[in-house]
Amino acid sequence: MELTDQLASLASRAQKQIAHIQTEEATKTALIMPFINALGYNVFDPTEVVPEFICDIGTKKGEKIDYAIMRDGKPIILFECKHVGGDLNINHASQLFRYFHVTEARIAILTNGIHYKLFTDLEQANKMDERPFMEFDLFNFQESDISEIKKLSKADFSIDDMLFAAYNLKYMRAFKKYFDEQFNQPSAEFIHFISKQIYDGTLTPKLKEQFSILVHRSFHQFLNDKITMRLRSAMLDTASSALVVEIPTIAVPELAQPPAVSEAADKEIETTVEETEGFMIVRAILRKTVAVSRVVMRDVHSYCGILLDDNNRKPICRLHFNSSKKYVTVFDVEGGERVDITSLDNLYELASRIRAAVQRHESKGQEGQ
Repeated sequence: MELTDQLASLASRAQKQIAHIQTEEATKTALIMPFINALGYNVFDPTEVVPEFICDIGTKKGEKIDYAIMRDGKPIILFECKHVGGDLNINHASQLFRYFHVTEARIAILTNGIHYKLFTDLEQANKMDERPFMEFDLFNFQESDISEIKKLSKADFSIDDMLFAAYNLKYMRAFKKYFDEQFNQPSAEFIHFISKQIYDGTLTPKLKEQFSILVHRSFHQFLNDKITMRLRSAMLDTASSALVVEIPTIAVPELAQPPAVSEAADKEIETTVEETEGFMIVRAILRKTVAVSRVVMRDVHSYCGILLDDNNRKPICRLHFNSSKKYVTVFDVEGGERVDITSLDNLYELASRIRAAVQRHESKGQEGQ
């Protein structure tokens, strides 16, 4: 049976047994020994797997590690086990640290039978790293995880290959963590770097504010498009004989609205990427006319309104982007005037009228004083 199938079978059994596993010994018997067995080691052969492995360390005599995987009479992998509900904090791995230092083993594993943390000595020779180079979750693993875990198996184990993989996994793990952080909340440094690849001009504070929103949305939209393309390709491959292939819609995660958007806006209304970009263009047009914090977006069902001072009596323009024929209502005249557009770039052609709409409201305010 393939390693993937064995671990999937173990995970299925564990789901049913976990509520009945009350002790560390039960965890070893029900979960950890089957895991070691799946790697091809005979848990009942003391030349391959030694339970309660003893190694004297200085003045400490008779200390034991839960399991040692042996090759040619020497330990190559050490296991320290906790109860299935136990915490795998590195502070609870003192024995692993000590044994790693005095044995020839280069791989150490801290586990509670479900979660496995794999360590080696990438940072300082013969001293176990404090951070694992890989983590494996029995209830949530990918095919790529199996290919790495397989390197621990009896048939495939090579310390040189394992250490090379550990080095790569350590940095890949760090890169993936960074990507995840930037995906969820891009940092100012990341936004600056991306923006400079696209925009040749000076990145003013206002432009950075605008780009931070667009980078965030673009990141999500890019991933959404990639997932949709992969799904479409997979479904076409598996249903090539069907007359109709239904492609599921992958919703772009909801993102925070630009800081100046009114919190009074109807929460059930979905502001589109195009509307957000239109709002940012209008802000850019007006940044030398008024403080952009005074230019506020208020989305409603039939249009996306852009107001001065978040005041319904001071409309600047309305973006009508919800139909196939897009147009803008510009309020540089009483009641506003409709202007058909074909792309967001057309908003720049309306720059003078958009500024005139703001100046019209400002002049009215001065007359009322």
